[in-house]
Amino acid sequence: MAAPPDMELSPSLSLELLPTDPLLLILSFLDYRDLVSCCYLNRRLNQLSSHDPLWKRHCKKYWLISDEEKSRRNQGWRAIFISTYSDLGRYIHYYATLKKAWDDLEQYLGQWCPRMIGSLKESVREEDLDAVEAQIHCKLPDDYRCSFRIHNGQKLVVPGLMGSMALSNHYRSEDLLDIDTAAGGFQQRLGLKQCLPLTFCIHTGLSQYMALESVEGRNKYEIFYQCPDQMARNPSAIVMFITGTSYLEWFTSYVNKVVTGGYPIIRDQIFRYVHDKDCVATTEDITVSVSTSFLPELSSVHPPHYFFTYRIRIEMSKDALPENACQLESRYWRITNAKGDVEEVQGPGVVGEFPVISPGKVYEYTSCTTFSTTSGYMEGYYTFHCLYNKDRFFNVTIPRFHMVCPTFKVSTA
Repeated sequence: MAAPPDMELSPSLSLELLPTDPLLLILSFLDYRDLVSCCYLNRRLNQLSSHDPLWKRHCKKYWLISDEEKSRRNQGWRAIFISTYSDLGRYIHYYATLKKAWDDLEQYLGQWCPRMIGSLKESVREEDLDAVEAQIHCKLPDDYRCSFRIHNGQKLVVPGLMGSMALSNHYRSEDLLDIDTAAGGFQQRLGLKQCLPLTFCIHTGLSQYMALESVEGRNKYEIFYQCPDQMARNPSAIVMFITGTSYLEWFTSYVNKVVTGGYPIIRDQIFRYVHDKDCVATTEDITVSVSTSFLPELSSVHPPHYFFTYRIRIEMSKDALPENACQLESRYWRITNAKGDVEEVQGPGVVGEFPVISPGKVYEYTSCTTFSTTSGYMEGYYTFHCLYNKDRFFNVTIPRFHMVCPTFKVSTA
C-alpha cells in the first residue's frame, strides 16, 4: 500500500549523524575489552573509544592508578592503561585485589609494626618468575605470580610477616618467602610431591605449602600445613591442615584479619590469636575476654592430638572504686571435648602468678590445652579476694570459648 502523500520516509539512521556526547556516555559503560573492540568497527568509533577520559575508570579499577600518579607519569589515561596492560595484562583479574591488600598491609605495618616494613623485598620481573617455572618444571598460579610482581616476599628475619605465636617454651614466626627461596624448597618427595613452600619459620622449620598439582589427595593450589602420620609405617604419609584454597584467598583473608585488628599486635609482632567478640564476660567491675589459636606444629591427626593455645585478658573498669582492688586467688576450669567428656581442673593462681587488679589495670596471660577430638570448649571462673576486705571472696566468670582445628585431609599413602 502506498504511503500517504503527506508522509515522508525518514533517512537511514547513521552512526556518523549521532551526537558525540550520548555516544561517549554509552561507551563509558563498556568494559576495557569491548572498548578496544570498538576501535576496529569503524573510524567514528575508533575516534570515540580513544577519548582519554573513558580510560580513567579502567585505570582506577584494574591498576589502582590515582590522579596523583597520573600527574607524576605525565601520560594520558589511555596510554597508562595500555602500558600497564603490556606489563601486567595476564594478572588483570588479580592485580587490583592484591595491590590493595599489599597497600593496606604496608600502611598498617607502618603504624603498628614499622620495623617489619624494612624486611619487605621489591617486586620481581616477569622473566624471574618464568625462570622459576623452568627450574621446578611446574606452572605457578597467576595470583601467586601477581603478588610477587608487587612484593617479592620478605627477608628471612624475625618477626615474620605471616604471624607469630609464643608459649613459655615454644616460639613460631613465619616469613613470607621470596621466590628464589621458595623455589629452593620445592618438594618432589613422596607425601609432598609438587609442593611449593610459601612461608618458613626459622625457629621450628615449619612451612605452609601450596600444591601445584592435584596429586596425593590434594587439590591444585590448595595451601596447607604438613603433619606426618605418626602411626603409619610409611614416612611419606602426610596429613594436611588446610589453610587456604588459593593464594589469593589465603593472602587477602590474612591481610584483612590483620588490618581490621583481628590479630593483636604484641611486642611489635602480629600474633595469630583469634578473638570471638561474643566471648566476653563481665562480673561486677571485672571483664574477662579470650582469644585462641590452633598450633599445627604441635598437633597430629594420628594419633589424635590437637593442640590449642589461649590468651586471656582480665581488666578492671577504670571507673571502679579504688577500694574494689583485688587479687586473683584461684581458678576453676570445666573442659569439654567434642564427645562430651568433661574434665574439671582447680588450682591456685594462673600460670604460677597471683595478679592484683585495680581500676583501669589489665592483666594478660597465655596458656594451652590439648584435645583428643578436633574441637572442644572451656569455661570456668576465677576466685578473687578484696585487698581492702580480705574476708570478702567472689567469683569472676570466664566465658565459654570454643577451639576448633582447621579442616584436614588424611594422607592417601
